[in-house]
Amino acid sequence: MTQYSKRREALLYHAKPHPGKIQVVPTKPYATQRDLSLAYSPGVAEPCLEIAKDVNKVYKYTAKGNLVAVISNGTAVLGLGDIGPEASKPVMEGKGLLFKIFADIDVFDIEVDTKDVEKFIETVKNIAPTFGGINLEDIKAPESFEIERRLVEELNIPVMHDDQHGTAIISSAALINAVDLAGKKLEDLKIVVSGAGSAALACAALYLLLGVKAENITMFDIDGMIVKSRQNLLPMHLKYAQDKEPVSLAEAVKGADMFLGLSVGNVLSPEMLLTMANDPIVFAMANPIPEIDYNVAIATRPDVIMATGRSDHPNQVNNVLGFPYIFRGALDVRATKINEAMKMAAVTALAELAKASVPEQVNIAYGETKLNFGRDYIIPKPFDPRLIAVVAPAVARAAMESGVAQHPITDWDKYTEGLLDRLGNDNKMVRLLTNRAKSDPKRIVFAEADQLDVLKAAQIVMEEGIGTPILLGTRETILELKEEIGFDNDVLIVDPKTDVELERLQRYADVFWSGRQRRGVNYLDAEKMMRQRNYFAAMMVNTGDADAMLTGYSRNYPSSVKPILQLIDRSSGVNRVATTNMMLTKRGPIFLSDTAINPNPTAEELANIALMTARTARIFGMEPVIAMVSFSNFGSSSDPSAVKVRQAVAILHKNYPDLIVDGELQADFALNAEMHEAKFPFSKLVGKKVNVLIFPNLESANITYKLLKELDKVVSIGPIMMGMDKPVHIVQFGASVEEMVNMAAVAVVDAQEKEKRLKMAKK
Repeated sequence: MTQYSKRREALLYHAKPHPGKIQVVPTKPYATQRDLSLAYSPGVAEPCLEIAKDVNKVYKYTAKGNLVAVISNGTAVLGLGDIGPEASKPVMEGKGLLFKIFADIDVFDIEVDTKDVEKFIETVKNIAPTFGGINLEDIKAPESFEIERRLVEELNIPVMHDDQHGTAIISSAALINAVDLAGKKLEDLKIVVSGAGSAALACAALYLLLGVKAENITMFDIDGMIVKSRQNLLPMHLKYAQDKEPVSLAEAVKGADMFLGLSVGNVLSPEMLLTMANDPIVFAMANPIPEIDYNVAIATRPDVIMATGRSDHPNQVNNVLGFPYIFRGALDVRATKINEAMKMAAVTALAELAKASVPEQVNIAYGETKLNFGRDYIIPKPFDPRLIAVVAPAVARAAMESGVAQHPITDWDKYTEGLLDRLGNDNKMVRLLTNRAKSDPKRIVFAEADQLDVLKAAQIVMEEGIGTPILLGTRETILELKEEIGFDNDVLIVDPKTDVELERLQRYADVFWSGRQRRGVNYLDAEKMMRQRNYFAAMMVNTGDADAMLTGYSRNYPSSVKPILQLIDRSSGVNRVATTNMMLTKRGPIFLSDTAINPNPTAEELANIALMTARTARIFGMEPVIAMVSFSNFGSSSDPSAVKVRQAVAILHKNYPDLIVDGELQADFALNAEMHEAKFPFSKLVGKKVNVLIFPNLESANITYKLLKELDKVVSIGPIMMGMDKPVHIVQFGASVEEMVNMAAVAVVDAQEKEKRLKMAKK
């Protein structure tokens, strides 16, 4: 993609379909005049009067308790510097988005038009009654130190400058585990710090709390080593000023146990790394270019324990591991501040979580067989679903124990359960899916690449590293569209109707004819079919010329699926293929089956569909909890449709007693756990959260998933083809670019799974 195209894409993302990245959404009914009279005048007077009598009731009657202000004056934005308050707004909105998706915290972003410290502090203090907490962001040092210090002292709500403390908290957790692996002691650790800004100083301050000695920290800024003889030192640097003659960075790292980089790329050379102590700890966190390249460091010193700020290397020091959950815990106990005890609680929780057994969902997301605590895994991964339930409670407990909590938690099990419920209202599964696909990309043939939206999807798939697209279609059209959208990557284009592909077409026709000659297909038929894109694409996958296939955008589902069923074998033991759609709902991901293929399956076929869907759910790291849905509940109807579902459940109970499945059930009883338990305490689903719905027929499943998608704007991934021997998938007619990208990721993950199973079978 050209720089112009990337710029245009970024601008369109922020501008369309609605400007910006966040919005305010009502949380109460507003349909009737009665609703409006309660929301505003005259009903609103009642909570106002209650708050006037007791100001703490503002947390009971308003959104204050879950509302954080992300506040900046735009003086130190990302790598952009002092660009002003208005220009900083997209970044602040982005921070608000992260708060919401990782911890379900609402955010107003506030951009303050002043560089004067006193005016900034006064402004924040004046608006503080609106918020439950304040996240200071992108304010330049040294002003940021004074602003945060004053606001922490003068306000009675949590205040934190994430630029200072976020990296410090995450890297401190990593340091605890790195020291453990290196067999060293914190109090003996000799540390060289490249960089002396707010993040470096905050890291050093937390390291001292861990047990590192100030005299063992040698710090460098742009002017060289920080020593007491220098005249330009700020007060916060004095603690780390050495009482000796300055030396170069290369001299300082000789024999050092740790290098902490928060400066610029490539300042630590391989030669310098070789002079460090045994089992050196290197945190090279300059972005996008670390102080030393990860691969160079590993090749230079196999004993190095390394972390960076990049997601494409192990041990990413990512602030999103900290700030959402720190504020979550602080808000939930109405803490008056975020103190050192709370920060250290977050540090300890993160360090301990890295040593715990990793859930399969995280292994799947990162394409690992088994993540284990070690040199390549010293801090949790950002997609670890346990973070909110581990870090937030630790912070809340520390707030209570240190005396800054105003609303203590008494039922920790209930609190933790509530935290996990907050995770349903986002698209984490999409991130998990694409991240796993990127761990081992595969070749995907896009069978309709001469359609603009399909080509856009292929472009994103390639640029995101999800897979390697093979563009199938009319060559001239594809080249014109590529130029139009700035898709300038070198990519294979295959046009079955040109002489260039004649040899391959005849080879495919031979394969097809030899397999179907006793089933009414002659050679001319086979050759003619191979000129059709879906037959050709399916044969590319069948012969190994591609790893996966995606089609369906410009054709109805039946016409797209026919070539696939003719050319691709079913998986072993599968007598009928089916599809499922993964719906990313507010209650979490839920699979709906069968949404595209079987009009009226038998009881036996329904049972098989349930088994295939269970296997698919496990591929995505979910343990299936299956409700077989109908219009009746547990025998309340003798209608053949209800009886069929009941029989399918009986088959599953008999042959797969360990599978969590029950029915027949009406959809509301399947999804509402309280209703279900109250009426059907004997059910295998009691106490479980259903994440798979198996419908009695295609009609009900297809209607349901499309209603959810259109009425509630639920993200749908699918239809995911189940039961095929090769990774071939068909999107719905007219699918969006986003849907096709998601399905391409599914196709890659499917190819990874099939490849894994094939290797295991050969063993």
